Amino acid sequence: MDFPMLSVLILVPVLAAVIVMVLPANRTELHLPVALVLSLLPVGLAGVLFARFESAAGFQFVEQAALIERWGISWHLGIDGIALPLILLTTVLVPISIAASTSIAKSPQLFLAMVLLLEAGLIGVFSALDLIVFFVFFEAILIPMYFIIGIWGSENRIYAAIKFFLYTAFGSALMLAGIIALSVLQQQKTGFASFDYNELLTLEIAPGTQAWLFAVFGIAFAIKVPMFPVHTWLPDAHVQAPTAGSVLLAGVMLKLGTYGFLRFNLPLFPDAAVKYAPVVATLAVIGIVYGAAVAIVQTDLKKLVAYSSVSHLGFIMLGIVAFTQSGLDGGVIQMVNHGITTGALFLLVGMLYERRHTKLIADFGGLQKTMPIFAGVFLFSTFASIGLPGLNGFVGEFLVLVGSYATRPVFAIIATAGVVLAAIYLLWAYERVFTGEPDKPENVNVPDLNLRETLIFVPLIILILTLGLYPKVLLNRIEPSTAAIIDRIEATTDFVEPTFVIGEPSE
Repeated sequence: MDFPMLSVLILVPVLAAVIVMVLPANRTELHLPVALVLSLLPVGLAGVLFARFESAAGFQFVEQAALIERWGISWHLGIDGIALPLILLTTVLVPISIAASTSIAKSPQLFLAMVLLLEAGLIGVFSALDLIVFFVFFEAILIPMYFIIGIWGSENRIYAAIKFFLYTAFGSALMLAGIIALSVLQQQKTGFASFDYNELLTLEIAPGTQAWLFAVFGIAFAIKVPMFPVHTWLPDAHVQAPTAGSVLLAGVMLKLGTYGFLRFNLPLFPDAAVKYAPVVATLAVIGIVYGAAVAIVQTDLKKLVAYSSVSHLGFIMLGIVAFTQSGLDGGVIQMVNHGITTGALFLLVGMLYERRHTKLIADFGGLQKTMPIFAGVFLFSTFASIGLPGLNGFVGEFLVLVGSYATRPVFAIIATAGVVLAAIYLLWAYERVFTGEPDKPENVNVPDLNLRETLIFVPLIILILTLGLYPKVLLNRIEPSTAAIIDRIEATTDFVEPTFVIGEPSE
């Protein structure tokens, strides 16, 4: 049997959480360094996965063992070119989040353990090929994030944590009903129940049944994205969460929704996906414009970044339901790019709050005079977020717009407004916070980034530049898996991917 790389990758953060919890409570100087060192182990393991991953369709590093054989439940793990970059993103953002959590004073051991358990759950979601195992991980991650927001958040943390939990738990309940229904259909067809993803792909599901299954899975994932109009839990969660919680929520957890659409809704229910794609695209475009427009009027810097996520996730969803190679590739790589750039912005906002104990834009001004390195990193991250060519955000948005224009030109044209609005709200925020002269005494002596904080941003800056200048390093691994989804849709529906060349009309 091959080495169970994925099982080990899930287990290591769990063991790390246990080790952190058994450290002496009075040795507070050990808690964060030990957690940080242990959190680097999954980065190394994910690096091995990346190096050994072959650019081909299908699942790799597959593991399977029966758990409850009579019910058809198995420990079935495997990754493809869609899951791989999201696992890499998770393992990179966790140690960065831990390194940025030096200000956590209340129960730091428990906080660090929650972050590590969250990492294990996220990797499990992206690796699971049994729908019950997927559901268990999908639900399990709610627990550490609930406590991260509810214990270590700001003044309205309890309200935000409960709202987050109720929204996502409602969606999960619908999805569980859909998962059970799929197993029943499998049993009716073959005589035995199964929750195995590959076996469920062979089901021939009637269009009417596909429609309601697409709906229950889609609502669960739409809440997690979150898409308009079920997005209202997100700004509260972001604003109230501690910095590490916001980074991991925006960077990875929101991608569970977009990943779910790609992994389940499109391949399992292709007829319904094609039929209802215009509805999803409409909501995606509304989210792009709405999120950007609301971000413009925000007076709270962290809430501004939170609403930017609503807008950026709309681009990802638009690319997914374009059903084109460019659209799907752009959607996947934009999941990674959004995690990097928005993660960087939330880190910066958190560090600014630690210095000034306010997130109100009006309380700042002229900070580039006193903290030029900080201002430079913020501006660099802003340029990446608005899609400046040469930085990572441009690649994903460009591919999404090109891919969606081939099948939904009107939606693509409207979506470009989101690009313009993003430049407005982010650059205007930068102008108000950093430019000019410090006009308040509190802004005169704000300290710049220290060595620890500077080192936190080094890997993020490297990734922004690498994926902006050489996105092929990920696209080579993504393309076979996205192509397989399009092939499946074309093989099971009347949809045909249009031939589209920039500068020429689609056929």
